[in-house]
Order: sequence, then C-alpha cells, then structure tokens
Amino acid sequence: MTDIARITEVVEPEAKALGFDLVRVRYFKGGEIGDEEHTLQIMAERPDTGQLVIEDCAALSRRVSDRFDELEEQGEMLLEDAYRLEVSSPGIDRPLTRAKDFAAWIGHETRVELSELLGERKRFRGDLKGFDPETQVISIEDDGTVYNVPFELVANAKLILTDKLIAASRPLDTSGADEILEEQED
Repeated sequence: MTDIARITEVVEPEAKALGFDLVRVRYFKGGEIGDEEHTLQIMAERPDTGQLVIEDCAALSRRVSDRFDELEEQGEMLLEDAYRLEVSSPGIDRPLTRAKDFAAWIGHETRVELSELLGERKRFRGDLKGFDPETQVISIEDDGTVYNVPFELVANAKLILTDKLIAASRPLDTSGADEILEEQED
C-alpha cells in the first residue's frame, strides 16, 4: 500500500527549498474510465501569489523526481507501480486542505465532504462563514443554516467557481501573453 504520509514527508522539503508551500499530495488510479495508470498529484503554490507558473511546476517536478531516484538507489521504493507525476498550482477553484486555507477564503462558496456523518449529513455546500483557529472549527452556511464542522472531519473540500471568487483571486502571471509566436514554413 502506498504511504502518502511518507511521500508528503519527502516532497514537502523539495517544495520548501524552492520557496513553495505544499497544498496537497494525492495518489490515485485512473482519472478517466478505463485509465489504469496511477497518478501522483502534487499541488503547490508560491505563498505570495497562491499560484505556480509552468517553470515552477517543472522545477518542482525535477526536484521530486531526482529525490525519488535517490531514495530508490538507497533501497526505498516510495511507489511500486508505474505512475504519472502531475505537478500543478491549486487553481482558482482550489482544494481547501489546510486550516489556513479555510481561514483565507472566508466569505466564498465552498463544497465540503466529511469522512463521517455530522448529525445526519456528510456533505455541505455554501458560504464559508468562519474558521476558529483555536477550536479548528469551520462554519458553513448551507441553505440558511450555519453548520460548525470540525476541521479533522474534512475529507475533501474545494472552492466553488463564482464571480465573487474570480474577482477576489489574484491575477495569473500574464507575462508574455500578448506576444505572438509565428512559425515559419520552410
């Protein structure tokens, strides 16, 4: 069985060395029907922008691959199966994986799925109303009712793409976007 905690333990210092914060590490099989290949997904961000540009993704990918190779040479196989390495920015409708993510995105619509029932519910969708860092409790307003959800029960959470979220998000790096590349035919 894949030890995602160990993989995270290996990946996080590589991200930190480049000045990035690790957002999420996931390992899953397939993504499309019939896709049998495994994927190791690493999401990271620059603390000042909340994003990574393609060069950042490539740099982190190289560091992680090199570190995995070093460990393999030392006899530690982190992943037994063939896999695809996917390094990316969390994006605008980002997953909320850390306590600080919930604190940073108060006022935005989110979808939260719990690892177990809270009352009679496991899924919530609504405005993120608050996060108490002391008690680690998230407040979500769903259909006019505010629910207090312990952070430790969150299995999956992500922001919902809305006009408000788009307006609040920092613009992506657009350097070079106005340059036109033309291929010359021989």
